[in-house]
Amino acid sequence: MASLPIIYALSDSIGETAEMVARATASQFNSGHFDIIRIPYINSVDQIEETVREAAKHSCVICHTLVSPDLRAALLEQAQRYDVAAIDIMGPMLNAVQEISGLIPRLTPGLIHKLDQEYFKRVEAVEFAVKYDDGKNPWGLLKADVVIVGVSRTSKTPLSMYLAHKKIKVANVPMVPEVPPPQELFQVPPQRIVGLVINSQKLNEIRCERLKTMGLAPNATYANMDRIIEELEYAKAIMRKLNCLVIDVSNRAIEETANKILEIVQRNNKQ
Repeated sequence: MASLPIIYALSDSIGETAEMVARATASQFNSGHFDIIRIPYINSVDQIEETVREAAKHSCVICHTLVSPDLRAALLEQAQRYDVAAIDIMGPMLNAVQEISGLIPRLTPGLIHKLDQEYFKRVEAVEFAVKYDDGKNPWGLLKADVVIVGVSRTSKTPLSMYLAHKKIKVANVPMVPEVPPPQELFQVPPQRIVGLVINSQKLNEIRCERLKTMGLAPNATYANMDRIIEELEYAKAIMRKLNCLVIDVSNRAIEETANKILEIVQRNNKQ
């Protein structure tokens, strides 16, 4: 029986896709295990020439996911020169999608892995927002990119989730007169804290509507105007102690407030 060929999986990124294709192909043959050699991070014509010259010493097949047109052309030239079979995995797909869409591919190696990293950062931020929502665990305050404080129904949680989808780790703390803020809050640098305030009449309307949806009477203490004013004054006093930025959310959409907070986080990251 003829010796099994070596499959070379080449890439200008980590080469994971090329190797997976090679292994999927090898699995379709019952004659034994193929040797699969992954050669990642190819970035020069010299590497191409050296690799093909070495591969040509064996019975081999080359598959690759090179996105650089220059490297793909160089590999095709060298493969023809040494009479080595070379399979372009990405090229035909890039050309077909470009032709049908009219778009120009970026031709940047490793983009799929960068996208994966962005996805996991987003998931991590969402999990963080859930874990440290509504003052559940004060230890999260020191780990957060930004801490949001405010009375109930100032959109702390929706803001936290919106920002989490922007890969920002947010913790939020409710301001309640009967419950002192956690000491950890005063250890957070002021520039990483944002206080939310709202017009008392507007808050009264929001809370009354909230009580209705819960099937409760709209005249409950939660929506009482005197109580609301007391809560807001208490929250503002805490915010002054924290020396933090305060945003009035009375007439702001969540997206508008979130963009303001994003600017703060980006400014903090540059410092």
